[in-house]
Amino acid sequence: MNQITPVIRIVDSSDKDAVTRLVDTESRRDPGVERRVRQIVSAVRERGDEAVLEYAHMFDKLDGDVEISRAEMKRLAKTVEPGVRDAIRLAARNIRTVAQKQVPRGWRVTTTTGVNVEQRVTPLERAGCYVPGGRYPLPSSLLMTAIPARIAGVREVIAVCPKPEATVMLAALEAGIDRMFRVGGAQAIAALAYGTETIPRVDKIVGPGNAYVAAAKALVSRDCAIDFFAGPSEIVVLSSSGHPAWIAADLIAQAEHDPDARAILLTPSRRLAAAVARELERQLPLNGPARVALTRNGAIVITRTVSEAVRLSQRIAPEHVVCDDEQVAARLTHAGTVFVGDYSAQALGDYSSGSNHVLPTSGAARGRGGLSAADFVRVSTVQRVTRAGVRAIGPAAVALAEAEGLTGHAKSVRMRLGSGRDAR
Repeated sequence: MNQITPVIRIVDSSDKDAVTRLVDTESRRDPGVERRVRQIVSAVRERGDEAVLEYAHMFDKLDGDVEISRAEMKRLAKTVEPGVRDAIRLAARNIRTVAQKQVPRGWRVTTTTGVNVEQRVTPLERAGCYVPGGRYPLPSSLLMTAIPARIAGVREVIAVCPKPEATVMLAALEAGIDRMFRVGGAQAIAALAYGTETIPRVDKIVGPGNAYVAAAKALVSRDCAIDFFAGPSEIVVLSSSGHPAWIAADLIAQAEHDPDARAILLTPSRRLAAAVARELERQLPLNGPARVALTRNGAIVITRTVSEAVRLSQRIAPEHVVCDDEQVAARLTHAGTVFVGDYSAQALGDYSSGSNHVLPTSGAARGRGGLSAADFVRVSTVQRVTRAGVRAIGPAAVALAEAEGLTGHAKSVRMRLGSGRDAR
């Protein structure tokens, strides 16, 4: 009888080497993927539509026009079953509600008499939303990227998807997409970043994708803004008394995204660790990406205390964290998003809670949170200084400029200080 390999490792936190290998991973780079992406991006920059169509036929078996007409969107959207249609509308409504709270506000402040600083908030002119077209259609990703852009006031929202199915078409209409193109992969990212005869250049590219999409976004980020680098999905569950079956289900749900996904339970309870391991064996299918991910990248780490579990989660800085209570949640500041309590299933955030599911991975949550309406605006400043203001702050500017050896800076201020002209 063949021995079955345990689906997930159980590691004691005292095993420092094992814990380090588990939690201190960096985003994986594949030189072969990066080399191929560089070629594709270069070809699209040089040959525009010709290269985009060539790759679309080669990789995505393009059948039909590149641009999807509004009539085609409406025709296919009508085929979506009522239950799914209602779910898309509910999700869209909740995403709008959250996004409306995320737009930065303009303000003015007087720092010194005669010195006024204004924060100006202006939307981007054009945004590009990438929608993956892998094993399953992902209408939720279109809602999560396009709706915040619309709420922020972006003038034109463009979507690209290699294989947009009916649910994606419905989501495009619900989100208010202006134009949609049947292209994907690195060629779609390059087209959005640099523009072609058919696909317009955008100010910012957002949305998740595979390794080729992620590499292309990183490459074009020197010329076009992106949201962030997105690697394989991640979940950390931090619990001492949670429901074993529910915890196992959460780990499986995230692991099914990708064979490279990470799914980790941090717990001070050996009893809970054993119970979750048993539930994983019971619930997991015999094959598929979830089993591969949990076997390859999953683990249960038994910590000495809850505080140690929090410290480990902070080191990982994962995309998603699920925890037991508010006191623990308050300490989890390095995470794309935090789910609190037994009923706060991570999958709800992927679809219908209203919070965005486009989130930082591979430790990037140390520096930022998920996609929001704030990602689609420019926050800039406007400064107004009167003659009285120059007199108030000018000497300090001169002193600092001279200390730095920048005599031209000092002179430009000193001329105003000595001027008899009314510079109001």
